[in-house]
Formats: sequence, structure tokens, C-alpha cells
Amino acid sequence: MSTLAEAVGTIRAVRRRGFVRSRSVSMVLLLAVAAIFALSLAVGDFDIPLGDLPGLLFGDGAGRAAHVVLELRLPRALTGLLVGLAFGLGGALFQRLLRNPLASPDVIGVTQGASAAAVTGIVLFGASGALVSAAALAGALLAGLTIYLLARRGGVSGYRLVLIGVGVGAVLSSVISYLMTWADTTLAQQALVWLTGNLNGRSWTHVGPLAIALAVLVPAALLSSRSLTGLQLGDDTAAGLGLRVERTRLLLLLIAVALAAFATAAAGPVVFVAFVANPIASRLTGARGGLVPAALTGALVVLLADFAAQHLLGPQLPVGVVTGAVGAPYLLWLLATANRAGRI
Repeated sequence: MSTLAEAVGTIRAVRRRGFVRSRSVSMVLLLAVAAIFALSLAVGDFDIPLGDLPGLLFGDGAGRAAHVVLELRLPRALTGLLVGLAFGLGGALFQRLLRNPLASPDVIGVTQGASAAAVTGIVLFGASGALVSAAALAGALLAGLTIYLLARRGGVSGYRLVLIGVGVGAVLSSVISYLMTWADTTLAQQALVWLTGNLNGRSWTHVGPLAIALAVLVPAALLSSRSLTGLQLGDDTAAGLGLRVERTRLLLLLIAVALAAFATAAAGPVVFVAFVANPIASRLTGARGGLVPAALTGALVVLLADFAAQHLLGPQLPVGVVTGAVGAPYLLWLLATANRAGRI
């Protein structure tokens, strides 16, 4: 009996230390996100002292400085923040639910679905602005539904869903390539800019729908985290704990796809953010420390990449160029280490 009590005490102590570390890491990440967000508002062709930002954000909004902050920089920074949160949280849901580090929206075809639909709208129908975002949202949701239905065979296994997702993504990528080679030069350039992942020109019309979507999806994801922990133990154990395995898995997949879809609709496919956010957060917390660190890591990656693209790398670049330069080597390293370990 005493041995059992000691074991229970040890488990509680380990869980308490993990909780404290996860909360500490989240606070540090939150402060880092706030710092980069403030720099994004202050630095530019028209520099603004950091001490003036509170007055400009909460003042009467008059003057040139207020116009620069409220109408030009704040919508862009908020879009980057929300897009990073959505990609980070969506990627963490995919990777933990499917128990596979490759399972992120930009690897298993969800982002390619958004891209194919957006490029189709631009090239074939001359769509722009909100219509492109709406097409991307519909394409991502349709791709996610298609992958789920193709992978469903008496239940969904993570390995099968990833493989089918990679195949669907390859097909959609070939569709994008065909449309790009067939399109008029002007439309092809417009589509290419969108495909890169870009925060240039983002306005309040991009912030509004994304903020409303996250106001629903983020609480839903956090409330489902306990069910996610149960599913990570395996289907049989989760069923033994009273979970409705398939229904819960479908709900979590729907939330993850919707997060990736709304983020892609707002800023285009900002690659590798969903892919790297969860592994970075897991290394910082020392374990799988909840979904909040992954979401904050995604926001920090996007804000840092956008700040570097605007101010540190010469001519302004799309944010997707910077995230791709960081994420591609990580993908190669992950594949190499997995191959050496015999996992692929």
C-alpha cells in the first residue's frame, strides 16, 4: 500500500512540475509575442517611440502617427498574430491527435486545398480580395473532408491519414502547377504572390473574420484538450475511459482543419508555421505541455518572420519566404533523424 501511495505521489509531483514549467514557458512566450508585436507597430519608414504607442492605440486616433499605427501597422500585426495562433494550435492538434510529427496542415494537403481553390478563383474567374479568401476557406475545408473520408476505414489511423493526405496534397499541387503554367502572366503573378504567404496590405477586413473564427475555435480546442489527452493513450484505452473515440477524433480534426483554413484564407499558405510550432513548444516545456505554448510559439514565429522580412533582409519579402527558409531545413532534419531511427 505504501508503495502505491509513493507511486501516486511521484506521479503527482511530476505532473505538478510539468504544469509549472508549461505555465512559465507560456508566460515567457507571451511576453516575447507582446514585445515583437510592439516593435511591429513602432518600427518602419516612419518610426514611432514605443512610449507613444499606448496613447495612439487608446487615444482619439488623430494625426499622422495615429493613422500609420491604427490603419496600416495594427491590422497587419494583428493578422500575423492571429494567423500564427491559428497555425500553431491547428498544427499541434493534428500532430498530437495523429501522433505523427509530419501531420501538419501544410504537409497532409489541407493548405494545398486552400491554395488550389484560391488559384482557381484568381486564374479562371479573376477573383480578388475577399473572394479569394472565401475560395481558400472552402478549398481547405473540402480538402480536409476528402482526406478524412478517404482515410476512414473502420476508424481513422494517423499513419493512413498522413499518407492519404500527402497523396491528396500532391494531386492538388499538380493542379496548381497546371493552372499557373496555363494562366495569363498578370494573373499568374497575382496567384504567385498569394501562394507565397503574405501579410502585405492586410486590413481590418482580414482581421474581423479571422478574429470571430478564433473566438469560437480556440475555446473549443482548449476545452477538447482533455479528450485529446485520452486519444493519445490509444483508441482502446480511450474507449475504456468512456470516450466516444471516432466522434471525438472527428470533432478535433474539424477544429484543426477550420483553424488552418481560416488562417490560410487570411494570409495565404504561410508554410511550416503549423509544422514547427508544436515541436518547438514541446522542447521548451520539456514534454507535451498543453496547447497554449504551441499556439503562442506559432504567433511568435509569424511575427518574428514578418518583422525580419520587413526590416532585416533588405527589400521587403513575403513572410512565407522567411518561414519557408526556416521550416524546410527542419523538415529535412526530421526526415533524416526518423530514417536513422527506422521510423520511416
